[in-house]
Amino acid sequence: MSPATVEEVFRRLAAANPEPRSDLDYTNAFTLLVAVVLSAQATDAGVNKATRALFAVADTPERMAALGLDGIKERIRTIGLFNNKAKNVLALSERLIAEHGGRVPENRDALEALPGVGRKTANVVLNIAFGHETCAVDTHIFRVANRLDLAPGKTPLAVEKGLMTVIPQPYRRHAHHWLILHGRYVCKARKPDCPACPICDLCPYEPKTPAPADA
Repeated sequence: MSPATVEEVFRRLAAANPEPRSDLDYTNAFTLLVAVVLSAQATDAGVNKATRALFAVADTPERMAALGLDGIKERIRTIGLFNNKAKNVLALSERLIAEHGGRVPENRDALEALPGVGRKTANVVLNIAFGHETCAVDTHIFRVANRLDLAPGKTPLAVEKGLMTVIPQPYRRHAHHWLILHGRYVCKARKPDCPACPICDLCPYEPKTPAPADA
Protein backbone atom coordinates (compact mmCIF):
# COMPACT_ATOMS: atom_id res chain seq x y z
CA MET A 1 0.00 0.00 0.00
CA SER A 2 1.43 3.36 -1.02
CA PRO A 3 2.11 6.07 1.60
CA ALA A 4 -0.64 8.23 0.09
CA THR A 5 -3.15 5.39 0.40
CA VAL A 6 -2.09 4.67 3.98
CA GLU A 7 -2.60 8.33 4.81
CA GLU A 8 -6.10 8.20 3.31
CA VAL A 9 -6.97 5.02 5.23
CA PHE A 10 -6.21 6.66 8.57
CA ARG A 11 -7.73 9.97 7.56
CA ARG A 12 -11.05 8.23 6.95
CA LEU A 13 -10.88 6.08 10.08
CA ALA A 14 -10.07 9.17 12.14
CA ALA A 15 -12.89 11.17 10.58
CA ALA A 16 -15.37 8.43 11.42
CA ASN A 17 -14.19 8.15 15.05
CA PRO A 18 -12.04 11.11 16.15
CA GLU A 19 -11.63 10.03 19.79
CA PRO A 20 -11.67 6.23 19.91
CA ARG A 21 -11.51 4.43 23.24
CA SER A 22 -11.13 0.87 24.41
CA ASP A 23 -14.21 -1.32 24.79
CA LEU A 24 -12.82 -2.39 28.17
CA ASP A 25 -14.10 -0.55 31.25
CA TYR A 26 -11.47 0.89 33.59
CA THR A 27 -10.99 3.79 35.99
CA ASN A 28 -7.21 4.14 36.26
CA ALA A 29 -3.96 2.63 34.98
CA PHE A 30 -4.18 -0.28 37.40
CA THR A 31 -7.73 -1.31 36.51
CA LEU A 32 -6.83 -0.94 32.83
CA LEU A 33 -3.86 -3.27 33.33
CA VAL A 34 -6.00 -5.84 35.12
CA ALA A 35 -8.78 -5.63 32.52
CA VAL A 36 -6.33 -6.23 29.67
CA VAL A 37 -4.76 -9.19 31.48
CA LEU A 38 -8.22 -10.66 32.01
CA SER A 39 -9.22 -10.09 28.37
CA ALA A 40 -6.88 -12.74 26.96
CA GLN A 41 -9.04 -15.34 25.17
CA ALA A 42 -12.17 -13.59 26.45
CA THR A 43 -14.56 -10.97 25.09
CA ASP A 44 -14.39 -7.40 26.33
CA ALA A 45 -18.09 -7.58 27.19
CA GLY A 46 -17.50 -10.65 29.34
CA VAL A 47 -14.57 -9.00 31.09
CA ASN A 48 -16.56 -5.83 31.76
CA LYS A 49 -19.37 -7.84 33.32
CA ALA A 50 -16.96 -9.45 35.77
CA THR A 51 -14.83 -6.40 36.56
CA ARG A 52 -17.76 -4.22 37.61
CA ALA A 53 -17.94 -6.12 40.88
CA LEU A 54 -14.18 -6.61 41.10
CA PHE A 55 -13.20 -2.97 40.61
CA ALA A 56 -15.94 -1.77 42.95
CA VAL A 57 -13.95 -3.25 45.84
CA ALA A 58 -10.42 -3.42 44.39
CA ASP A 59 -9.28 -0.54 42.19
CA THR A 60 -5.71 -0.39 43.54
CA PRO A 61 -2.98 -3.01 43.92
CA GLU A 62 -3.32 -2.84 47.69
CA ARG A 63 -7.05 -3.50 47.64
CA MET A 64 -6.65 -6.24 45.06
CA ALA A 65 -3.98 -7.99 47.13
CA ALA A 66 -6.20 -7.70 50.20
CA LEU A 67 -8.93 -9.69 48.42
CA GLY A 68 -6.63 -12.67 48.23
CA LEU A 69 -6.72 -15.39 45.61
CA ASP A 70 -10.13 -16.76 46.56
CA GLY A 71 -11.67 -13.28 46.61
CA ILE A 72 -10.39 -12.53 43.13
CA LYS A 73 -11.47 -15.92 41.79
CA GLU A 74 -14.98 -15.48 43.14
CA ARG A 75 -15.43 -12.22 41.23
CA ILE A 76 -13.96 -13.31 37.88
CA ARG A 77 -15.13 -16.93 37.65
CA THR A 78 -17.33 -16.12 34.63
CA ILE A 79 -14.17 -15.34 32.60
CA GLY A 80 -12.36 -18.12 30.79
CA LEU A 81 -9.19 -19.41 32.46
CA PHE A 82 -10.16 -17.53 35.61
CA ASN A 83 -8.03 -19.67 37.94
CA ASN A 84 -4.76 -18.82 36.23
CA LYS A 85 -5.80 -15.23 35.58
CA ALA A 86 -6.65 -14.73 39.27
CA LYS A 87 -3.16 -15.95 40.19
CA ASN A 88 -1.62 -13.47 37.75
CA VAL A 89 -3.75 -10.56 38.98
CA LEU A 90 -2.80 -11.26 42.59
CA ALA A 91 0.88 -11.73 41.73
CA LEU A 92 1.10 -8.57 39.60
CA SER A 93 -0.64 -6.57 42.34
CA GLU A 94 1.87 -7.80 44.91
CA ARG A 95 4.74 -7.04 42.52
CA LEU A 96 3.47 -3.51 41.94
CA ILE A 97 3.33 -2.93 45.69
CA ALA A 98 6.76 -4.42 46.36
CA GLU A 99 8.68 -2.97 43.42
CA HIS A 100 6.80 0.09 42.16
CA GLY A 101 5.20 1.69 45.18
CA GLY A 102 1.76 0.51 44.12
CA ARG A 103 1.95 2.36 40.80
CA VAL A 104 1.79 0.99 37.26
CA PRO A 105 5.19 1.66 35.68
CA GLU A 106 5.45 3.72 32.51
CA ASN A 107 8.11 1.41 31.15
CA ARG A 108 7.81 -1.50 28.73
CA ASP A 109 10.41 -3.75 30.36
CA ALA A 110 8.93 -3.23 33.82
CA LEU A 111 5.43 -3.93 32.54
CA GLU A 112 6.46 -7.10 30.70
CA ALA A 113 8.18 -8.32 33.87
CA LEU A 114 4.79 -8.42 35.64
CA PRO A 115 2.97 -11.78 35.85
CA GLY A 116 0.52 -12.28 32.98
CA VAL A 117 1.75 -9.25 31.04
CA GLY A 118 3.15 -9.67 27.53
CA ARG A 119 4.06 -7.24 24.79
CA LYS A 120 0.49 -6.70 23.62
CA THR A 121 -0.76 -5.89 27.12
CA ALA A 122 2.19 -3.58 27.73
CA ASN A 123 1.46 -1.77 24.46
CA VAL A 124 -2.18 -1.24 25.42
CA VAL A 125 -1.30 0.16 28.84
CA LEU A 126 1.47 2.40 27.50
CA ASN A 127 -0.85 3.77 24.83
CA ILE A 128 -4.06 4.27 26.78
CA ALA A 129 -2.75 5.10 30.25
CA PHE A 130 0.36 7.05 29.30
CA GLY A 131 -0.19 8.30 25.75
CA HIS A 132 2.70 6.43 24.13
CA GLU A 133 2.59 5.84 20.39
CA THR A 134 2.36 2.04 20.45
CA CYS A 135 0.37 -0.47 18.45
CA ALA A 136 -0.97 -3.52 20.28
CA VAL A 137 -1.42 -6.19 17.61
CA ASP A 138 -4.29 -8.52 18.46
CA THR A 139 -6.08 -10.91 16.10
CA HIS A 140 -8.17 -8.07 14.65
CA ILE A 141 -5.21 -5.83 13.82
CA PHE A 142 -3.24 -8.80 12.50
CA ARG A 143 -6.09 -9.63 10.13
CA VAL A 144 -6.74 -6.06 9.00
CA ALA A 145 -3.07 -5.24 8.43
CA ASN A 146 -2.67 -8.30 6.22
CA ARG A 147 -5.95 -7.92 4.34
CA LEU A 148 -5.29 -4.29 3.54
CA ASP A 149 -1.66 -5.01 2.66
CA LEU A 150 -1.04 -2.21 5.14
CA ALA A 151 1.72 -4.00 7.04
CA PRO A 152 1.72 -7.66 6.01
CA GLY A 153 3.54 -10.05 8.29
CA LYS A 154 3.52 -13.62 9.54
CA THR A 155 3.74 -12.76 13.24
CA PRO A 156 2.17 -10.10 15.48
CA LEU A 157 5.60 -8.59 16.12
CA ALA A 158 6.34 -8.34 12.40
CA VAL A 159 2.98 -6.62 11.83
CA GLU A 160 3.58 -4.28 14.77
CA LYS A 161 6.96 -3.22 13.46
CA GLY A 162 5.54 -2.75 9.98
CA LEU A 163 2.66 -0.62 11.24
CA MET A 164 4.91 1.63 13.30
CA THR A 165 6.93 2.20 10.15
CA VAL A 166 4.04 3.10 7.83
CA ILE A 167 1.46 4.82 10.08
CA PRO A 168 1.73 8.59 9.54
CA GLN A 169 2.83 10.47 12.65
CA PRO A 170 -0.44 12.36 13.26
CA TYR A 171 -2.34 9.07 13.53
CA ARG A 172 0.00 6.96 15.67
CA ARG A 173 -1.60 7.84 19.01
CA HIS A 174 -4.97 6.26 18.14
CA ALA A 175 -4.03 3.94 15.25
CA HIS A 176 -4.36 0.69 17.16
CA HIS A 177 -7.83 1.65 18.39
CA TRP A 178 -9.04 2.45 14.89
CA LEU A 179 -7.68 -0.80 13.51
CA ILE A 180 -9.04 -2.95 16.37
CA LEU A 181 -12.51 -1.44 16.15
CA HIS A 182 -12.48 -1.72 12.35
CA GLY A 183 -11.54 -5.40 12.58
CA ARG A 184 -14.03 -6.13 15.34
CA TYR A 185 -17.09 -4.48 13.84
CA VAL A 186 -16.50 -4.11 10.08
CA CYS A 187 -13.59 -6.17 8.72
CA LYS A 188 -14.69 -9.29 10.58
CA ALA A 189 -12.92 -12.61 10.19
CA ARG A 190 -15.56 -14.77 8.53
CA LYS A 191 -17.73 -12.20 6.80
CA PRO A 192 -16.29 -8.70 6.44
CA ASP A 193 -18.99 -6.07 6.05
CA CYS A 194 -17.49 -4.49 2.96
CA PRO A 195 -20.59 -2.47 1.99
CA ALA A 196 -20.34 -0.62 5.33
CA CYS A 197 -16.57 -0.17 5.14
CA PRO A 198 -15.32 3.43 4.83
CA ILE A 199 -12.10 2.27 3.16
CA CYS A 200 -13.54 -0.44 0.89
CA ASP A 201 -12.35 1.25 -2.28
CA LEU A 202 -8.78 1.34 -0.96
CA CYS A 203 -8.72 -2.33 0.05
CA PRO A 204 -7.18 -5.03 -2.20
CA TYR A 205 -8.82 -7.90 -0.27
CA GLU A 206 -11.03 -10.23 -2.34
CA PRO A 207 -13.68 -11.47 -2.38
CA LYS A 208 -15.68 -8.63 -0.89
CA THR A 209 -19.10 -9.30 0.58
CA PRO A 210 -21.92 -8.21 -1.75
CA ALA A 211 -24.00 -5.13 -1.07
CA PRO A 212 -27.57 -5.64 0.19
CA ALA A 213 -30.08 -6.37 -2.60
CA ASP A 214 -31.97 -3.13 -1.95
CA ALA A 215 -28.85 -0.96 -1.88
